[in-house]
Amino acid sequence: MERASPLQTLPISRADQAVPERFDASQFLGLAPFLRMSIAGEEWSDIAQVLITRAQQSPDDAVLWMNLSTVMLCLQRTELGLTIQNQALAMQQVYTLRAARQPATLRLLILMVPGTLSANVPLDCLLENSDIELIYYYITQEAPFEAPIPEHDLMMVGISATTENLFLLQQLENVTQHWPVPVINASQHIPNSERHTASRLLQNKPGLAIAQAHAVTFATLSAVAAGETTLHDALPESHYPVILRPAGSHGGHGLEKITCQKTLADYLTRVQVEDYFLSQFIDYSNKDGQFRKYRISLIDGVPYACHMAISSHWMVHYVNAFMYEDIQKREEEAAFLNNFRAFATRHQQALQAIYDATQLDYLGIDCSETPDGRLLVFEIDPAMVVHAMDLEVMFPHKQIHMNKVKTACRELLLSRALAHTNISADAFKGQE
Repeated sequence: MERASPLQTLPISRADQAVPERFDASQFLGLAPFLRMSIAGEEWSDIAQVLITRAQQSPDDAVLWMNLSTVMLCLQRTELGLTIQNQALAMQQVYTLRAARQPATLRLLILMVPGTLSANVPLDCLLENSDIELIYYYITQEAPFEAPIPEHDLMMVGISATTENLFLLQQLENVTQHWPVPVINASQHIPNSERHTASRLLQNKPGLAIAQAHAVTFATLSAVAAGETTLHDALPESHYPVILRPAGSHGGHGLEKITCQKTLADYLTRVQVEDYFLSQFIDYSNKDGQFRKYRISLIDGVPYACHMAISSHWMVHYVNAFMYEDIQKREEEAAFLNNFRAFATRHQQALQAIYDATQLDYLGIDCSETPDGRLLVFEIDPAMVVHAMDLEVMFPHKQIHMNKVKTACRELLLSRALAHTNISADAFKGQE
């Protein structure tokens, strides 16, 4: 059966090329191997070209299309990647990532939604070499469970709490509450990590600071920018500088600091959407003028250090913070990871408040510390990527700490499934 190809605008070589041995293009590969290449700065052209050629030659191979979609999304070819993903999902809703260690000890069904790399929990990045089989089941509001549900020992709602997903998560509540096996990150709890909700739930918690995210419309902001009203009159709790972003955006897209009426007017000419989130800017720079952002995984209520990034800019991302180029920054990150127990003890009350407020089994936290010593929370989201794949030669300090996160993730899954399956106690003791 011939299908219209979304690749017709791309140059396609018919040269006899081979995918590197670590990739079996006939199998569903997930995100981890491609993300590892991206972090390592490896050349993508050969792999992308081979997958494009094979997809054109095998237009009915849904697995091949899904792998190619992930490649395009990693290459930030977002529109093309989503088009290819839709083509794959039109053919097949379920994709199985085989356990690296066979036989698999546990089969985990993960509910996913179509979307970019931030739309779902990237759990395979922590389970690359484990004995857990991941079954990705893609659902939509229109067709939540069209395909047969494969046999599984445990289920996880892997959907991020974006504005677009909230209705779907509400639809899933009744279903997941009566699921025949234990459920990780139950759908009724996931909306607690949505930006606006989380900023409200975590207000005034002891030892914790978080800027309230106010929902605001383009019309309201335009009135402020035009001088028809003031920011304080429009939002009584707000004053410059503030942080502004489009509602539903992630990864810093459209996120800017607004310092005055003029910069607001300029922003609105460039970023025009119907709804935004506005938050008070909190200066969290250290005495050296640098900003430090920490990523923490909260697994079954226990915090684990994932990474720290240091930047001269208030909006800190690991890649653009020059962590890969600056050995002194990496040494400071190593000190943070090695001494994380002291950090976790210092902020135990705040971290417990996050767990109590969200009730999520698996959660990522982006945070810092305020000058007065509180835990400053920027965002909480189960779909955050853990940098478990950085090159050991450049980050020799990381693997021991990443293994703690991986082990905790595996043990969370096995402990929840243990009473409901034939998983042995010996398997639970660990292969990590």
